[in-house]
Amino acid sequence: MRSDPSQTDKRTEHRENEAGARDRQRLEVKPRSGGIDARGWTAVGLAASSLALIAGAAGRDDAKRSQVAPALKALEPVVEEKGGAPTWDIEVTDHDGVDFFVEYLMGKNRDKTEQWLARIGKYGPLIQNELRERGMPQDLLYLAMIESGLDPNAYSRAHAAGVWQFIAETGQRYGLEVSSYVDERRDPVKATAAALTYLQEMHDRFGSWYLAAAGYNTGENRVGRIMREQTGSERGEESRYWDIWTELPRETRDYVPLMLAMGHIAKEPAKYGFYDIEPESPLAFEEVLVGGGTALRSIASRTGLDASDLEALNPHLVRKMTPPGRSYAVRVPVGAGTQVVAAVDGAQLLGGASYAE
Repeated sequence: MRSDPSQTDKRTEHRENEAGARDRQRLEVKPRSGGIDARGWTAVGLAASSLALIAGAAGRDDAKRSQVAPALKALEPVVEEKGGAPTWDIEVTDHDGVDFFVEYLMGKNRDKTEQWLARIGKYGPLIQNELRERGMPQDLLYLAMIESGLDPNAYSRAHAAGVWQFIAETGQRYGLEVSSYVDERRDPVKATAAALTYLQEMHDRFGSWYLAAAGYNTGENRVGRIMREQTGSERGEESRYWDIWTELPRETRDYVPLMLAMGHIAKEPAKYGFYDIEPESPLAFEEVLVGGGTALRSIASRTGLDASDLEALNPHLVRKMTPPGRSYAVRVPVGAGTQVVAAVDGAQLLGGASYAE
């Protein structure tokens, strides 16, 4: 996710316009076939997220811009019946780009895809429970998956961090602490709340989850400007994403197709050849208030807890210690809170949380 300056440099806009013109000349609209010819697709961009690893691995070739058919039709969400097809609560679009990324996630990216599917067990309930409480589509889970692979420690070359890949400026705008001791962009609980607030604001502005996703990737003001220029209004249905597709930055054109591809595989992993995925245990912890400057390894040594378990529960403590000068809540394994209180001077048990469905 990138910052979104209020005033775009005119030279940058000129380069964007030239790139858009070249891409329109290269755009090849073709009828839908039973499969997809990967030679007609070159994965581009995704540079703002940690899935720049996908862009590079999928064979980006700046000399050959991607040739992609616009969306041919929108598929109605399927009503799930027992033993039937999975349900969706965002619109599902029939697009060659989705097929391309399904094949990529099944093939070249297979090992990483397996890791991401396993992490759904740990972070999926947290994200989907929060989405459910806010009345937002639970399928937005797949946006987080393509941002980071559900890895709180993910860090991109654009300096975006955490499951939701916030840059520092945007994270701070939505209430996350980003300091030399604490980086709440890496806190899956607080970052999820911030990301969903941001996404809901963009949906309120654009009226479309596809456009909100595009704004999450490239900045809401850029999407708003492109929508006004191309359609005369910032608001529109999901189809507007495809209407402005050629005007979007290259990485943003891949964003929604990749999100949908990830959703197809996550909903039916065996259908796509992912068998025996062992989901990680759901995130659960207790919180203990400890003094400033307390090292996680010190807590481990005093209690016999595994330091690596404490570090995994507290990825936002970037120096693996609480910030000096103030008390701070440390997450510990469920059942260990009283043990920490007994071993660490001044510690107080605050409570716990479990995100099992």
